[in-house]
Amino acid sequence: MKHLEGLNEKQKEAVLQKNGPVLIIAGAGAGKTKTIAHRILHLIKEGVSPENILAITFTNKASKEMRERVEKIISEDKNLNLPISFTSKPFVSTFHSLGVHIIKENSKLIGLTRNFSIMDRSDSSKLVKECLKDLDIDSKQFEPNKILNIISREKGDLKSPSDYSAESEKNGYTLQAVTAKVWPLYEQKLSKEKALDFDDLLLKSYNLLKNNKDVLEHYQNLWKYIHIDEYQDTNKVQYMTAKLLAQKNRNICVVGDIDQSIYSWRGADIQNILSFEEDYPEAKVILLEQNYRSTQTILAVANEVIKKNKLRREKNLFTKNVEGEKVSFLKALNEIEEAKFIAKKSQELIGSGVDPKEIAVLYRANFQSRALEEAFLTESVPYQVLGTKFFERKEVKDVISFLRASVNPESLSDLKRIINVPVRGIGKVTILKIFEGKKNELPAGVKEKVNSFFNLLERIKKETEENKPSEVIKFIIKESGLELELQKGNEEDKERLENMRELATLAIKYDHFPKPEGIEKLIEESALASDQDSLDMSARAGKNENAVKLMTVHASKGLEFDYVFITGLEEDLFPHQPVGKDEKTPEETGPRPLRGHHRRTRALSSRPAGFGNGR
Repeated sequence: MKHLEGLNEKQKEAVLQKNGPVLIIAGAGAGKTKTIAHRILHLIKEGVSPENILAITFTNKASKEMRERVEKIISEDKNLNLPISFTSKPFVSTFHSLGVHIIKENSKLIGLTRNFSIMDRSDSSKLVKECLKDLDIDSKQFEPNKILNIISREKGDLKSPSDYSAESEKNGYTLQAVTAKVWPLYEQKLSKEKALDFDDLLLKSYNLLKNNKDVLEHYQNLWKYIHIDEYQDTNKVQYMTAKLLAQKNRNICVVGDIDQSIYSWRGADIQNILSFEEDYPEAKVILLEQNYRSTQTILAVANEVIKKNKLRREKNLFTKNVEGEKVSFLKALNEIEEAKFIAKKSQELIGSGVDPKEIAVLYRANFQSRALEEAFLTESVPYQVLGTKFFERKEVKDVISFLRASVNPESLSDLKRIINVPVRGIGKVTILKIFEGKKNELPAGVKEKVNSFFNLLERIKKETEENKPSEVIKFIIKESGLELELQKGNEEDKERLENMRELATLAIKYDHFPKPEGIEKLIEESALASDQDSLDMSARAGKNENAVKLMTVHASKGLEFDYVFITGLEEDLFPHQPVGKDEKTPEETGPRPLRGHHRRTRALSSRPAGFGNGR
């Protein structure tokens, strides 16, 4: 069969296993995306309708890559006598996008509309801070982000505020007790704004499936063949959602590797993959061990590190690639010396003809970037810190807030954000009266300004119903007054205006959707964008494209570079020991670097043919 050409024997075995549960243990660089894509093609050639196939990945980048690869091999298969239209393609998305899809199709069942708002991390943090203020609790003593982390973790474990309250309020005036007070109020505020946070996208969609027999049956009958990538990084709500969807047909193919589990800190449970054969005793288990990405040297080092893991299924990665350069190891006196070395080495590599964008510097925690940035500035090496998302830039969020407020007038957070952007002379007291429904009590002059603002939102809403998303964004930039104000400003203001215009360019890819579906897709992407998406946005805008990339190891997941520096490889930092945690779990334990009071150990890997989980 022609569509099996280019696959090794184990990949073919995974592709040809049509029915029943399948567990694919795929080592790094073992061609798992290729395997899943060809498996989907094989299912279609076997008579499965494309719309009956679901594929879930963890990142937007992986989802986009999977979707494009699947659509490419389907369109190129000349023997596939099947009309592939836009509505009859496999459903490929992340877990969060899947949640949005399910919630939008059933929004009335949970008291929402299709235009519900999605709170990003910073929005949610502000809402928690607002709750602390309402409860007269000092937000400096109890950090909103820490409270939000607890709520997020509990939602991932399928807990409700009442579940958590029963366990925590007895603890007195502690972080847990304060969280127990904040969480119910936080949920009330979300509900009032017809909004959901990131974790609700998973939790609410799961509850819809669990509590509504008709809804569950609909999706079980729709998605008869389910594929889930990075299964080792699923948390409880993701695991339970997958289990519900696969319950009827039991055609579930999961791909993962315990040795690549990196999200335990946000609730991922490796037991989900370890117990797959208990959940599905009839499961077929296939090991993909041939690595196509890295040199033999890199694999040898990786295998030595990996075998220290205590909880794992035995496997040994191998490759037919060349031996490659040796891994370099540096013991630096401190992080400053380490950063200087990396900056100088990067400068040497660039001088020898290496593209800066092919160099990556990885660290465990964001605070480690400070010394690196100083060193790169000193050596005049172009760099980009991966972490500031395009959609989190103030000016971009302002435009998106105009859009969201126009389609969801109950989104008080968006109204509060933009009612005085640009400055309209509407003060806090006025805003409070508006939110209390006392607009008629406002002085005539102020009322005119307020009415003008709400008329603008009405006009934007009309635009969303009649025009393409890119045109709507241009309309907002101009009619809001932002364009005129920023044109009169300094260079920084003009750069902000360019970022807004870049948003309009980005929106073009949604122009082909029926109105107003394109706007919904744009708003959804802005809320669900990841750190990695900022790389794509920078490339599209021509900003810092050819620069050394600085990022956490978590942000590097799925990316590939020719040269990789791994920094801070020292005990309690890499692997990380969270503050207040006395011991590591078995999956967190691994090889122990040297310890010393004044001497820190640093490991630097040079010229691997890629890094992280990817193609």
